[in-house]
Amino acid sequence: MFSRILIANRGEIALRIIRACKELGVQTVCVYSEEDRGAPYLRLADQAFCIGPAVAAESYLKADRIIAAAEVANVDAIHPGYGFLAENSQFAEACRDSKIDFIGPSAESMRLLGNKIEAKKLAKKAKVPNIPWTEGPVEDDAEAVRWAAEAGYPVMIKAAGGGGGRGIRLVHNEANLRHNLPAARAEAQAAFKDPSIYLEKAIENGRHVEVQIVGDLSGNVLHFYERDCSLQRRHQKLVEESPSPGISDRTREELCKSAVRLARAANYFSAGTVEFLVDHKERYYLLEMNTRIQVEHPVTEMVTNKDLMQWQIRVAAGESLPFKQRDIRQRGAAIECRINAEDPDAGFRPCPGPIDDFRQPGGMGVRVDTYAHAGMRVSSRYDSMIAKLIVHRPTRAEAIHCMQRCLEEFIIGPIKTTIPRHREILKHPDFIKGAYDTGFIERTW
Repeated sequence: MFSRILIANRGEIALRIIRACKELGVQTVCVYSEEDRGAPYLRLADQAFCIGPAVAAESYLKADRIIAAAEVANVDAIHPGYGFLAENSQFAEACRDSKIDFIGPSAESMRLLGNKIEAKKLAKKAKVPNIPWTEGPVEDDAEAVRWAAEAGYPVMIKAAGGGGGRGIRLVHNEANLRHNLPAARAEAQAAFKDPSIYLEKAIENGRHVEVQIVGDLSGNVLHFYERDCSLQRRHQKLVEESPSPGISDRTREELCKSAVRLARAANYFSAGTVEFLVDHKERYYLLEMNTRIQVEHPVTEMVTNKDLMQWQIRVAAGESLPFKQRDIRQRGAAIECRINAEDPDAGFRPCPGPIDDFRQPGGMGVRVDTYAHAGMRVSSRYDSMIAKLIVHRPTRAEAIHCMQRCLEEFIIGPIKTTIPRHREILKHPDFIKGAYDTGFIERTW
């Protein structure tokens, strides 16, 4: 096991990693920006280094400063969390070149799976279903128009290097397609340093279902079942649950096996998530693979009773997974609500500002992952998520009732948050029946 780990992140995920390391007997080193100076979670680390000003490009995205801090602190490994540099293959390579372990997959796997075009080609070899697509990047607008006409509208324009819901445009006709192609390439270049785009048939009213996997350095890859992430706004997840209420046991088994095949084809180790789109006939198609721990990993931890964060660290340190697939069971039902500092009635506009009142719920089977507290100020410079509320109960109906109760108890003010919208979602008849898809939020509100 490592003796000391540097955490190259902030907020809720930094605190989550600190807690996992303490339970493993591992010392922690945090880095922080000037904006985060004085954050309470920093006091829980054994050391903390300021690496730059508030703007992320000069601090949390500054790979050389993070590695310099790691060398000064004499750490064995760096944990990137999610976001920032978590899926940056160059950062992973730089860490290993500096003789510091990167807690994540190999740079080669990250490059292969991080590029959606290459990932789709790999999926075809691994016999994992793909959504009908252009079978490669589209460089010529006329070629894109021809393909879309043959495939039938609507179609999606996607950035090859996209992720986290970014670099995606839905188009419904030729004029809309021609207008969006140059803008999509410019957006892809700006966001991902790669202008490559491709087209994909839009699967309307589908469900977004993802499978959690963990692989070790001995070549073992296991799945930890699925999460349903269909409740989204602007391709960003709001609510996640496991098991998915919209698929059969047979589809669940096929999804999980496909996820393991893809990971093995990429020689993948570490924690990762394979994301699928499932249509109304339960036909499923690969969306992408995220080569990091996910925001919603607590949902899976609750239903499998496995600490994914600790196992991500353990396999990076060279430990083999000590259990078999049959030892991983999906027990009960878990739901997670992402609590964001946003105004749902104003298009989920970010609402940074001071928190004067912060009262979180509790009780059996209730978990709150947060760095927030009364007296803090939510920054406008970083992601708007301030907490994750997770509940676990023997049945989905009981989990829904528990979440409804917790949302009533959760008080954050005076800033606006997504809590009121979550209360409406959890009481909506279609959610209670499990009859929702990726368009549910936009159609309903």
